[in-house]
Amino acid sequence: MEEAVRISPLSLEPLDDHLVVEPVDEEVETKSGLIIPQSAEGHSRSGIVIAVGPDAAGIEPGDKVLFPKDAGYDVRLAGVAMKVIKRNQLIARVHD
Repeated sequence: MEEAVRISPLSLEPLDDHLVVEPVDEEVETKSGLIIPQSAEGHSRSGIVIAVGPDAAGIEPGDKVLFPKDAGYDVRLAGVAMKVIKRNQLIARVHD
C-alpha cells in the first residue's frame, strides 16, 4: 500500500484508482521567440504524480504524465494546487 503524501500538516491519500497530480505550468517558445504558456495551448496539461491509489496500476509517484485540462478535481492543500485524477483519464507518461 502506498504511503500518503505529506504536505504541511495536511495529507491526501488517493483511494481506488485515483492519483494526486501536481500540474506543471510549462511554457513553449515559438521559432519567433514568442512564449506561450501551456494554459493557453491545446487541450492537455502535464504534471508530476505525487501519490497513487492502490488500484492505479502502472503509475508511480514521480512520473510525469499528460492529462486533459478538464480531467479530475482541482484541490488546494497548504496553498499548493493539485488535481485528483482517475487513472483512466491519463493520456500518456512523459519521458524527458
